[in-house]
Amino acid sequence: MLLGCIADDFTGATDLANNLTRGGMRTVQTVGVPRGQLPDDVDAVVVALKSRTVPAAEAIAQSLAALKWLQYIDCKQIYFKVCSTFDSTPAGNIGPVTEALMQALGCDFTIACPAFPAAGRTVFKGNLFVGDVPLNESGMRHHPLTPMTDANLVRVLQAQMQGKVGLIDYADVARGPQAIRARIAELKLAGVKVAIVDAISNDDLMRLGLAVRDMPLVTAGSGVAIGLPQNFSLSAANAATLPRMKGHRAIVSGSCSVATNAQVAHFTSSGGAARALDPVKLAAIETAGEAEIERVMKWATPLMATQPVLIYSTADPAAVLSTQALLGANQAGTLIEHALAKIACGLVDAGVDQLIVAGGETSGAVVQALGVEAMRIGPQIAPGVPWTMSVGGKRQAVALALKSGNFGADDFFTKAFRVLA
Repeated sequence: MLLGCIADDFTGATDLANNLTRGGMRTVQTVGVPRGQLPDDVDAVVVALKSRTVPAAEAIAQSLAALKWLQYIDCKQIYFKVCSTFDSTPAGNIGPVTEALMQALGCDFTIACPAFPAAGRTVFKGNLFVGDVPLNESGMRHHPLTPMTDANLVRVLQAQMQGKVGLIDYADVARGPQAIRARIAELKLAGVKVAIVDAISNDDLMRLGLAVRDMPLVTAGSGVAIGLPQNFSLSAANAATLPRMKGHRAIVSGSCSVATNAQVAHFTSSGGAARALDPVKLAAIETAGEAEIERVMKWATPLMATQPVLIYSTADPAAVLSTQALLGANQAGTLIEHALAKIACGLVDAGVDQLIVAGGETSGAVVQALGVEAMRIGPQIAPGVPWTMSVGGKRQAVALALKSGNFGADDFFTKAFRVLA
């Protein structure tokens, strides 16, 4: 195995695997640490965890378990994938997990770079931008679990780490791989353990990819993966090819991001069949919650024979805060995840074989409920989001598009099904 990756959430894992596949690496994404065999014709594997917002000790334990398996299959390089908006708190989990992986690998230096210019994430002078605004002025400032109030990633990461954090700024990146390596050597002499790296274009990511060719551990968002396939001698053709699917189509959305709100609005305003879940009804009593799920399924089943259906809990920030105040933030999130996962299983059992899932936490809940063990990566729908095909598990093969809440244009849902047609 050429590259072994550890991702801190499911949609981020898919995003990473997509970039590797587009670079010619035949890639499989697993749901947690694999228990069975992977296909033989694979160059890279991405182990998808759900470790971004769990306690730091638990995130470290999950990540080290994944690393142990990746070492067992003799991966040549390890990639710790974090969110392109560097989602974290002062306690972690990016810093603590990075340091734990470094220690396990005997690694004295690594880089950290969440840049993904194609998705609007750039880093300049150590500051992360989302589109044209600094991270702390973006919608991430109000994230319910990991609010990002500082765009300076050197400060953000230093607050989480014991080792010293430095910067490889754009002047060095623009001069190419040799200049980046020279800067790394300087930082190591100064006692720096991890360096944030500037990148504002795909060319920067390609230069960075060459510079970290021999680095045992790379910590980054999915964008840096664009620059890694060039380091391996590959001959894989049609790495993103998937079989054609002919069943029903559906979307389940648990994300409340600005982008997903716009996608739900576009789908419904275009005449798409959509139904919202009511968290209060789900929470009333267990039997009432089950009845709400049954009502949704009775609504969806006859419609999806002729058109895609959308079931969503997506709402604007005010509605989300109101629900959280009534039910509690954790309980509201858990209720929605459980309900959407159960609905997704019902949809697949009713003949859906093309399923879009919006939201990282929702995607994790859905693939676990479906019993998916691994996914082969297929064609890209939008930057950071490919179609995948389930591998293993108890159900029939299903095409899955697992979308991070912030990714995709307004017409993402309708465009996605056209890509697979």
